[in-house]
Amino acid sequence: MSIAIRAENPSDPAEVAAIAAVNAAAFDREEHGELPAALRATSHHRPGWCLVALDGGAVVGHVMVGTAFLERPDGSVLEVPNLSPLAVAPERQREGIGAALVHAAVAAVDADGEPFVVLEGSPAYYGRLGFEDARAHGVSLPLPDWAPPAAGQLRPLSAYRRLPGTIVYPAAVQAAFDALE
Repeated sequence: MSIAIRAENPSDPAEVAAIAAVNAAAFDREEHGELPAALRATSHHRPGWCLVALDGGAVVGHVMVGTAFLERPDGSVLEVPNLSPLAVAPERQREGIGAALVHAAVAAVDADGEPFVVLEGSPAYYGRLGFEDARAHGVSLPLPDWAPPAAGQLRPLSAYRRLPGTIVYPAAVQAAFDALE
């Protein structure tokens, strides 16, 4: 696989369009193509944590990591990394591109000294990538009714420390997610 992974370039209109197309195709819904731009427009967007996978210069995959709030039992609130979305062009799925993107994004977050990354997703898929049931770490995530509780996941990083609490998406991020329903 001759895939290059690098930070996305949101100032390149062609790349932004390609990212939107990959997200729409991966989820088979046009609304998903709009999610990256909506998330980029929030103050919770972290450019260095948002990556593209390129094959011959063409975008074949994309991952974003922004931030969400962790409301702690003591009333304090922290911003923590939240991975969403991860998309790979349908014709390129099952080639390891998604895993490579997740590993690269997690490495970028880890390099910034964050304790963990949270996400909502398939325990079977993300479990292979080092994610664990967030409840085992004292963290709960808001999940859709159809998702199993184990879909709320956490990946401990080098600076891991147990920080129990409840993930709450910032209003602008929640609005972007709500637009998908």
